[in-house]
Amino acid sequence: MLNKTMMMGGALAFALSLAGQAQAAVSSQEAAKLGDSLTPFGAVKAGNGGEAGSPLTIPEWTGFPDSLKPSSYTRAGQHHPDPFPGDKILLTIDQNNVSDYADRVPLGVKGLLETYPDTFRLNVYQSRRTTSAPQWVYNNTKSNASSAQLGNSGVSGAFGGIPFPILHGSNEEKARQAIWNHILRWRGQYVVRRASEVAVQRNGRYTLVTSQQEVYFRYYNPELSEAQLDNVIFYFISETLAPARLAGGATLVHEYLDQEKQARQAWGYNEGTRRVQRSPNVAYDQPISAADGLRTADDTDMYNGAMDRYDWRLVHDQPVEMFIPYNNYRLDSPDLKYEDILMPGHINPDHVRWENHRVWVVEATLKPGQRHIYERRTFYIDADSWQIAVIDQYDRRDELWRVSIAHIKNFYEVPTQWTAMDVFHDLRSRRYHVQQLTNEASNNLIFDRAYPGDSHFSPAGLRRRGN
Repeated sequence: MLNKTMMMGGALAFALSLAGQAQAAVSSQEAAKLGDSLTPFGAVKAGNGGEAGSPLTIPEWTGFPDSLKPSSYTRAGQHHPDPFPGDKILLTIDQNNVSDYADRVPLGVKGLLETYPDTFRLNVYQSRRTTSAPQWVYNNTKSNASSAQLGNSGVSGAFGGIPFPILHGSNEEKARQAIWNHILRWRGQYVVRRASEVAVQRNGRYTLVTSQQEVYFRYYNPELSEAQLDNVIFYFISETLAPARLAGGATLVHEYLDQEKQARQAWGYNEGTRRVQRSPNVAYDQPISAADGLRTADDTDMYNGAMDRYDWRLVHDQPVEMFIPYNNYRLDSPDLKYEDILMPGHINPDHVRWENHRVWVVEATLKPGQRHIYERRTFYIDADSWQIAVIDQYDRRDELWRVSIAHIKNFYEVPTQWTAMDVFHDLRSRRYHVQQLTNEASNNLIFDRAYPGDSHFSPAGLRRRGN
């Protein structure tokens, strides 16, 4: 067992060197609001004062108490029994009544309602603010609030927690802080998942691509400190297991805090040649082959990587209330088959839970002279967890083109807020891509395995996997 107490002291004693002028942190008086009037991650703790039973009501944040954890959850990797099986649908939004809730529905979701008026809908349930994390992550987040600094291309003065739980500075700085909070959010330390992804064609046909993914979040290793990170956020490996024509191929990624100081490194292993080669293009708008071109490299995890090709702005000074997918335990239930979920155009809305939550809205616009297939992106970020929930993506004509949706849930054994699955819609081709299908697999995410060591995430380690 790793010694979490080591994270409490000395973790923030050093800072990485960043290009450009660093932006100052908040005062200790402001940071003291965390865990008081604000949640430990910086959201307003109070509810919105709405009436009980209304789909527009947001309750006070209490996290995910142990009493909510179902007794039927008994082993690591088990699919999560729904802690709220008795909750009923309070409101259904479709193309006929979406105008009544226009200010609470992301524009991309309105685009889905317009594209699929007969089949797409939002089933809205009571809001449950289930975001939670271990106490040591809360403690480090509070420390980060007074020490984290935003540089031109990275973050310094932060370790083992949300770097900017209280947004501050200029509008552009707040917007970039919000995206960094998503990138550096808590998701465990060493995580293993065997899951499938599919590109669903217009007629509903698809082929499963199954892989095993491993990620080591070095930023959240309690035996280290910021000075010992070596600029690393995480190491990631994905090995394809099926279909047979793709099996054996693997990708390794090293992701860095300051990508101007050290750009992302990636390698690929080819089973046919048994060789490991550099993959310098696994970034920005490089299309992902398993996604049939429906997902770019920086679409993965909703958004990842460098932010230098865009200008960033915060659309509203404060979070606004919107309907986003939340507490989606039913969606990855082992009682469902993939054919129950995957349908032409979009996943089956009967299995998706939407709730009213406060979200930060951030807009990214492509800088003059820069290249990306998305001219503009609008991010809807859950204020409680800093998880990006929905993204509207626009083409070079500034027309809505793609919509990405993360179906959020709490992995209460850790605890951490992550997603049951991520879905990437192309409104023009009427195709979509789904990641993290695990309903027919024996395990969900596994968080409790021993870390195999840094050599496991090296090019030599990638080569050994093929021998």
